[in-house]
Amino acid sequence: MDEDEEVRWIKEKKLQKLLKERSEGSLEKKIAYPTSPIIVTDDTLPAIVQKYPLVVVDCWAEWCGPCHMISPIIEKLAAELSGKAIFGKLNVDENQFSPTKYGIMSIPTLLIFKEGKHVDTFIGAMNRETLLSQLNPYII
Repeated sequence: MDEDEEVRWIKEKKLQKLLKERSEGSLEKKIAYPTSPIIVTDDTLPAIVQKYPLVVVDCWAEWCGPCHMISPIIEKLAAELSGKAIFGKLNVDENQFSPTKYGIMSIPTLLIFKEGKHVDTFIGAMNRETLLSQLNPYII
């Protein structure tokens, strides 16, 4: 094999490798998914829902008993569904724009965003199985 043939062979192998990596998605930008809920504010919510394909925002308040009941479930699901969804926590006492925008009248309320758009709202405390069954249609 002469030098020109060897260069062509190397180029072809590199091209095949790049095409394979691209088809497997390894060249696409990887998004780091947190394994616990992140703090969401009125200011950060728009960027978060644009960054991640599926975002579940737990709207809560410190004084809310049912909010404290659902919180451990949210914590566990954030770890279990990392890579498929992220979970955020929005304190409605500290952030009043978002609750008004999304018509939140009672808490806990979970706002579901898919591909940057608000697609669903779940109101009230629920057990893990119920929450998962409601989230399943949106999970990537």
